[in-house]
Amino acid sequence: QVQLVESGGGLVQVGGSLRLSCAASGSFSSISVMGWYRQAPGKQRELVAIITRSGTTNYVDSVKGRFTISRDNAKNTMYLQMNSLKPEETAVYYCNADVRSIFYWGQGTQVTVSS
Repeated sequence: QVQLVESGGGLVQVGGSLRLSCAASGSFSSISVMGWYRQAPGKQRELVAIITRSGTTNYVDSVKGRFTISRDNAKNTMYLQMNSLKPEETAVYYCNADVRSIFYWGQGTQVTVSS
C-alpha cells in the first residue's frame, strides 16, 4: 500500500511560480507511473503531467514549457514545478500513483492564482 501527501500549494500572483511536492510512504520503487492532476471548482479532474519510474514524462498541452514534473526515488518524492501560472489554473492539485494497476491518491493541495 502507498500513502501520498501533497504540499507546496498556496496563493500566487499571475505569472508567479510554485513547487508542489508529493511524498510517498511505503515502497516507492513499486510505483510505476506517478502523476499530477488538478480539479477546478465545478470542473472534472484533469491530468496535468505524468512521470514513469524511468523518468519519461508527458504533459497536457496547456502546461508544456511552463511546468516540470520530476521524481526523486531516493527521497520517495515527486515534484511539480509550475511557472508562469495563470488564473485559470486555480485548482486543487492531486498526486496519483499507479501500483500494479491500483491507483492511489493524495488529499490534494490548493493552488490559487490571483489576478
